[in-house]
Amino acid sequence: MNRIAFQAHEDGASARPKGTAAAGNSTTSGEGSAVAAFDSSPPDNVARKQAALDEALGAELEEIASAGLRRELRTIGGAQLPVVNMDGRELLLFCSNNYLGLAAHPAVVDAAARAARDFGASAVSSRLVCGHMRVHQALEEKIAAWKGTEAALLFSTGFQANLGVIGCVIGDGDAIVSDELNHASIIDGSRLSKASVRVYRHNDTGHLRSLLAGCRDAGARRILVVTESVFSMDGDIAPLREISKCCKEAGAWLMVDEAHATGVFGPGGAGLAAQLELCDAVDIHMGTLGKALGSFGAYVAGSRVLIDTLINRARSFIFTTGLPPSAAAAASAAIDIAVAEPERARGLLARAHALGLRLRKAGFEVPQLDSQILPIVVGDAGETVDLATRLLEHGIYVAAIRPPTVPPGTSRLRLSLMATHSEEQIRSAAEALECEGRAAQQG
Repeated sequence: MNRIAFQAHEDGASARPKGTAAAGNSTTSGEGSAVAAFDSSPPDNVARKQAALDEALGAELEEIASAGLRRELRTIGGAQLPVVNMDGRELLLFCSNNYLGLAAHPAVVDAAARAARDFGASAVSSRLVCGHMRVHQALEEKIAAWKGTEAALLFSTGFQANLGVIGCVIGDGDAIVSDELNHASIIDGSRLSKASVRVYRHNDTGHLRSLLAGCRDAGARRILVVTESVFSMDGDIAPLREISKCCKEAGAWLMVDEAHATGVFGPGGAGLAAQLELCDAVDIHMGTLGKALGSFGAYVAGSRVLIDTLINRARSFIFTTGLPPSAAAAASAAIDIAVAEPERARGLLARAHALGLRLRKAGFEVPQLDSQILPIVVGDAGETVDLATRLLEHGIYVAAIRPPTVPPGTSRLRLSLMATHSEEQIRSAAEALECEGRAAQQG
């Protein structure tokens, strides 16, 4: 950015742009207009500060790179379809969260376009000022009916939803008991809440029960148990029945993050809690609109009192612009499709299960086959990146997942299917992986 260099004035008078004269003594061009000289180079002290910042951050980047953990953005041209264009090449996409294939569905896109025409491109303001529109209200009412709750509230992202709700209902003197593989947004929301945080071993309800007893013994005022229903990087399913029993026994509240179950599990895609008929046992339902529903944003659903409290106290709701109207309308249309076409989710899960079995048979470590997410655990971060790179040569794009997203020593390819993948496309991915598996065994 060009900076105007200002002269220092010993007498404290207001500064003027360098190269300009005081009033009545201005330098003029032939046409009589005043001319100001602009110095595009930063002052020495600014340059030194920038160099120090770059040096410090550069050293950290080198450490990240030496550990095989540096990331780069990859540009995809066009919509999130089974076949995408990346860096001028057509690739089969097997790492998208567009599980139901709705991001480019004509009805979803048309709903977004209509809302943009009717309501504009942005809500422009906080919902509590003037950014609350009919399209938001209609979607919140639809989500509440879909989830079987009294009310629902939209957030701009899933991260903001988790930060907002956890810090709103739990605070100093309270306790949070969280699964060790919960999403970063849950971890950060728990830290910011100022509550005591205890972490139970992944899906281990015996350990959960023990920690809950400890919270009571320590005199915790309120206790919140938080779990994902379908875990984002492992694809496995939380034992919600057992977790809800533990919460009932301890008098703890239960919050379930359904980000990766929304649209895929339960009647009409309402989530795993709905599938297990546990909606009433869950105090706080959270889900996202930007994965299986192919839009953007997130929701929290629960009692009317909970939602009113979030409206009044959740900072990540209050102090941000409302969800774009187009995103709300797109999500509403996507819910309608998920409800009307349950075969999308059924077919998706069936094909994922079959592919997982095939990959296991080929010698890959695929820990679970319960969802549309198939983790192929490699272990070493560098080897995982190498495998992902070799798959690109076969025309298959699967992202390498490394620490800190997953624990050290568990780097993996996170393979995820879309309902719109054809059998031929899935077979191509399987054959490419089998080819690389054989090459690794021979090497």
